[in-house]
Amino acid sequence: MTNNDRFAASARYKNRSLLRASMAAVVAAGLLAFVASPAQAQKVVSIGGAKRTAMVSVNIGKTEDVRTDTSFVDLQVGDPEVADVNPLTDKSLSILGRKSGTTRVTAYGENKKLIGVFDVEVSHDTSMLASTLSKRFPYAKLRVASVNGRIMLSGTSPDAVTLDKAVTIARQFGPDVINSVRVLQPQQVMLEVRFIEANREAGRELGVQWNTFSQSGRFLGNVGNRLDSNNLPWTPAGNNTFKNPGVQSGGQNDSNVLRSALVSAGVLSGTAPFGFLVGRLIAGGLSADVLVNALEQKGMARSLAEPNLVALSGDTASFLAGGEFPIPVPGSLGTVGIEYKRYGVGLAFTPTVLNDGLINVKIEPEVSQLDTSNPVQVAGISVPPLIVRRASTTVELRDGQSFVIGGLLQSQGQTAQQQLPWLGDIPILGALFSSKSYQKNETDLAIIVTPRLVRPARPGDNIRTPLDNTLPPNDVDFFLMGKPEVTPQMAKVAAGGMRPMTGHMLDIAPIPVGGAVVSVKN
Repeated sequence: MTNNDRFAASARYKNRSLLRASMAAVVAAGLLAFVASPAQAQKVVSIGGAKRTAMVSVNIGKTEDVRTDTSFVDLQVGDPEVADVNPLTDKSLSILGRKSGTTRVTAYGENKKLIGVFDVEVSHDTSMLASTLSKRFPYAKLRVASVNGRIMLSGTSPDAVTLDKAVTIARQFGPDVINSVRVLQPQQVMLEVRFIEANREAGRELGVQWNTFSQSGRFLGNVGNRLDSNNLPWTPAGNNTFKNPGVQSGGQNDSNVLRSALVSAGVLSGTAPFGFLVGRLIAGGLSADVLVNALEQKGMARSLAEPNLVALSGDTASFLAGGEFPIPVPGSLGTVGIEYKRYGVGLAFTPTVLNDGLINVKIEPEVSQLDTSNPVQVAGISVPPLIVRRASTTVELRDGQSFVIGGLLQSQGQTAQQQLPWLGDIPILGALFSSKSYQKNETDLAIIVTPRLVRPARPGDNIRTPLDNTLPPNDVDFFLMGKPEVTPQMAKVAAGGMRPMTGHMLDIAPIPVGGAVVSVKN
């Protein structure tokens, strides 16, 4: 910078000072006062005397003024892409933030004499982000800071949904966000899942097969099963089975209502899919457990898996009941590697507890099995493919509510022919000596999902197991009666105080007005 340049800069600085003085005089003459807010006031960093270094924080797209006590003639910037420097006078300069990061600005005087060093940190404008989050989420106590060019969120959030939305907004100000927010009272969600599969078979046979007719003359290959209300299992569900008013629960009434629901759903006539049946019954108030037990006992469906998973709100839990099979993978130099592919009944879900008690559930169920009928040759090795039924959905439910995923159909057809040698090949007449059959197997998969809010057991609480309601049999029950365990009814009797008749017996007399009288007999 030459002397002329310094003089020109000084002149501009003086003109600017005169302009400020004139404006101040006009404002004072007009009896107007302007008070700048702290956010609007420009902070000035200065160095001089024994102070040779200073820290300067600049927001992206904004400027910061810096002053020195000694005149400088040269300025050097470590990284011009982070910050840009513009001299205002021979003792002041302006630093413009270009992108997040750190750099150093060095000021030199005559003969390269060091005047001062400014360590510049360019960061995002956190004040605007903090104001946006405060207006958008007034119940959350969020703090915003900038750390090494990254946005850091801290404080507390009432739930995971609010935190997720706050992080999404913060990423609009900068892609790199540090999440240090603590969620108040994190909720745990238990997901009860029932994988139910219904098999529907349709057959057709042509030929001399007299055993295809029953004693009543009805063809045995009809679609569907006959369902009688008297044959339905008794479901002691009490009043919690059906929530509809006017419906009586318990005993054979459950069977009648269940049969009426099946008829209205069209399943007995084979006109509606199985998933529609399950959803129709659950929507009518039938408990999922009662429904599964009733369908299994009637042979209409079978349960593939019943996993119960627990996950924190916002985290993901997964489940797999199946196995892994090896797949050869060709490698370099003629080598063959092995990779394992999973199959079976799998599930992954991510719950999120909302403010108003709703549970947002993202669920991804999958049912796969090996298809040995169509193998694939890989490196000379026969590898079976997979038959996969997969779904992915996101729903919002309340604690204890259920929903059904249905329509995952799978259909397989098989044709078989039997004939007598030579005679079956005779044209036209050969049909009398042969039999052809066509079997179609259709499988419908229904997935019942029930989320529940749970809490960990308190220290010292006893966790019940399925064996708590059973007792080991004695020699008479095991060898003579053939019972591997005592029935639950006997377990309840034993739990109620049934003990061997040893020692003293206590006869409890009726309690009189004055108290109880206990007589002891030896």
